[in-house]
Amino acid sequence: MNRLLVTGGAGFIGSNFVHHVIEHTDATVTVLDKLTYAASRESLAVLPDDRVSLVVGDVADAAVVGPLVAEHDAVVHFAAESHNDNSLNDPSPFVQTNLIGTFTILEAVRKAGTRLHHISTDEVYGDLELDAPERFTEATPYNPSSPYSSTKAGSDLLVRAWVRSFGVQATISNCSNNYGPWQHIEKFIPRQITNVIDGGRPKLYGAGLNVRDWIHADDHSSAVLRILQQGRIGETYLVGADGEQNNLDVVRMILRHFGRPEDDFDHVNDRAGHDLRYAIDSTKLRTELGWEPRFSDFEKGLADTIQWYVDHEAWWRPHKDTVEATYAAQGQ
Repeated sequence: MNRLLVTGGAGFIGSNFVHHVIEHTDATVTVLDKLTYAASRESLAVLPDDRVSLVVGDVADAAVVGPLVAEHDAVVHFAAESHNDNSLNDPSPFVQTNLIGTFTILEAVRKAGTRLHHISTDEVYGDLELDAPERFTEATPYNPSSPYSSTKAGSDLLVRAWVRSFGVQATISNCSNNYGPWQHIEKFIPRQITNVIDGGRPKLYGAGLNVRDWIHADDHSSAVLRILQQGRIGETYLVGADGEQNNLDVVRMILRHFGRPEDDFDHVNDRAGHDLRYAIDSTKLRTELGWEPRFSDFEKGLADTIQWYVDHEAWWRPHKDTVEATYAAQGQ
């Protein structure tokens, strides 16, 4: 698999994966990305031109996707609309990209006989009680609660059906919440970091007790590469780094890092249908494929991420005012 096609490779998680591949393999990478607001050419600009190329196009456009897939040894499918709040305001782009886009990829890899790895989310499983001992496993029933998570659940089921019905050579991974470099500042962690950098106060949904299982994007990338290289066809692998933290504690860590009082934040309106808790059991990935995360200490990974946003203000600064105006209009 020396020639990889990475859909959504100019977005947050996809671009981190491209960086990881270039650093740890000899493969060449073609990125297919629509370059929506959440993507960035700059995230790929520092990579070598002889190993990374960018094709601007829509993953749901069969005329673009088909020829590209046929030229590559494997496809890693990150491309997705992923912002829960946006899916509540307008579900249509989520249906188009997450469902039609995945169908288009599947038909292309079926025709070309190309290996596929499909990237998904733990949000397809719904949520868990805050004080429950359970974590999501590969056997957990799907129970999505938003247009975003339901379209991702649908895309997973399409992949499974194409594996069984047509013999497509595919694997799936469902990952917990990512943090790290190149994440759009509309997202929770980079929004709070950039608020504090600006001398403002972080914003906390409701009481801040909702729990997410955080994983650094580089650890996600190493897991995806391991599954692509060694994963069993037709299998699903859950990716997590045992990083459960509630939103309140994450905000307190960010404030503490900057030497600010831990109560120096504002409560804002909670998000509609805000899932309580996600938690990943990644035993299968670790035992079958021998994968382990590098950032097993969340606070160290968060400090690494904070420093990246401090050092890359020129990347996020042009978007900050627009993001905050959008949230302010929603009371958040």
